Amino acid sequence: MRIKTLFIIAFTALVTVFLVINTDAVEFNFIFTTAEVSKLVVIGVCTFIGFVLGYIVAKPRTTVTTYDDRFDANDQNKDHLSEEDRKYIS
Repeated sequence: MRIKTLFIIAFTALVTVFLVINTDAVEFNFIFTTAEVSKLVVIGVCTFIGFVLGYIVAKPRTTVTTYDDRFDANDQNKDHLSEEDRKYIS
């Protein structure tokens, strides 16, 4: 296995153990109200949001370029080979 895979497995195991240990309810202040929420839910939701935000930030961006358009314009010249090129190919 690669080191990255082992790191992900170890990190997931640590997060799981951490979540299982912290199951008691705590008072959680929302903007307009207060509620008793399990630490498990709060930590789990925060971890999930962190993973999602990390994925969004780290994903590769698509690049739009006109490089392909230049080659499409030259496609009409593909059928015209010089005699020297024909001899080389055959």
